[in-house]
Amino acid sequence: MANDKKLVEAITSMDVDFAKWYTDICKKADLIDYSSVKGCMIIRPYGYAIWELIQKNLDGRFKELGHENVYMPMFIPESLLQKEKDHVAGFAPEVAWVTHGGSEKLTERMCVRPTSETLFCEHYANIIRSYRDLPKLYNQWCSVVRWEKTTRPFLRSREFLWQEGHTMHATADEAIAETVQMLNVYADFHEKDLAIPVVKGAKTPSDKFAGAEDTYAIEALMHDGKALQAATSHYFGNGFAKAFDITYTDKENKLVHPFQTSWGCTTRMIGGIIMTHGDDNGLVLPPAVAPIQVVIIPVAMHKEGVIDAAKGLADRLKGNFRVKLDDSDNSPGWKYAEYEMKGVPVRIEIGPRDIEANQCVIVTRHDREKTVISLDNLEAAVAEKLQAVRDGLYAKALANRERRTYNCETMDEIIAKRAENGDGFVRAMWCGDPECEDKVKEVTGVGSRCVPLEQEAISDKCVCCGKPAKQLVYWGIAY
Repeated sequence: MANDKKLVEAITSMDVDFAKWYTDICKKADLIDYSSVKGCMIIRPYGYAIWELIQKNLDGRFKELGHENVYMPMFIPESLLQKEKDHVAGFAPEVAWVTHGGSEKLTERMCVRPTSETLFCEHYANIIRSYRDLPKLYNQWCSVVRWEKTTRPFLRSREFLWQEGHTMHATADEAIAETVQMLNVYADFHEKDLAIPVVKGAKTPSDKFAGAEDTYAIEALMHDGKALQAATSHYFGNGFAKAFDITYTDKENKLVHPFQTSWGCTTRMIGGIIMTHGDDNGLVLPPAVAPIQVVIIPVAMHKEGVIDAAKGLADRLKGNFRVKLDDSDNSPGWKYAEYEMKGVPVRIEIGPRDIEANQCVIVTRHDREKTVISLDNLEAAVAEKLQAVRDGLYAKALANRERRTYNCETMDEIIAKRAENGDGFVRAMWCGDPECEDKVKEVTGVGSRCVPLEQEAISDKCVCCGKPAKQLVYWGIAY
């Protein structure tokens, strides 16, 4: 038992040092390891399995809506990147450049893709000719490189995994509908499968994606009160199409430019899961993306029939759930701590007395509640408990967000609320002037996160200047 206790104590308490707690979980739950390449991480099998489940779920949703997967080159010629000036200006500080191929200097340097709008545009210019070619609904799963100065596992690294959708449409209305549709796909996935409540909204003009006309995002609130931009969806209008000379012949036989979107999410979602649901015993995973949904722990394995009974339970459950039987020679206490650290949603314990009574013990990770159930009802009970884990995680995360969301009418009130209650979402009105947006951040420390799609007037004056307000804005400190 001393070893069991030591394993749990190795995690820094989130209330003592949230940042250290986070990195402790990343390492001790076997999600990542550090690389000799500064700012890059090794995603270990358990962490990558979570990403694979995220990818599988989202990929299925995308394909149901008609999207197809493609793959673009890793390298972008500088001349291609320069075609859209706003776009290249937005990414210039983060671009990694390749200047040599082998021992020879390249005639034109290449950037390692920070995003792939320009590559998709070059391709679309070659394949779109007629209105019959539209819409083009493409998505790419890949890695990208952005030369971040400050890095943290999953949240911000120089190379990270993501998906990026890039679509072309005949009309602005169709492209805008696609932009909003994909925002809703991300929101639905986060809330139903990741059990993370989100706010859907538009970014302010100063925070739009480089080259976009409108950027939408889902914002989530982490356990410590900081915000996480969990996914984005962008409407480009036809600006990129004009820059790259993408045209098609419409039904009236006129040559016109199509309208474009892009949308994406990254391995940052794994960081969001950790910071929303984790506790001082380790990771807590929502069942939809848990590599192991159910772990079976035989108790008193040396007793006759225990291993066979545990294997029997595993065989019954494997068809419907992701199951692991741990019949190693580690103690049951060590195993309990190990799988709590890894965030496995449901643990089943079975020993000689349980076998005799035709029962087992089910423990749910999020609340550590123990329930004795009949083996006759095993499958139904496990399904019910997994749903209870998802529902419990969502309720807890929503309660945290509501507790940490403050309505404020002045900057002094923002400062006072944060001093009294800590970080969180600040809901305050804004006149639309970017100078006021900047001043709010300078004076209070919170920046604009999004203009929520669901608007309401909590006052009629701008939180900064006192002039008539135009919009409700969510403000906060972001990862």
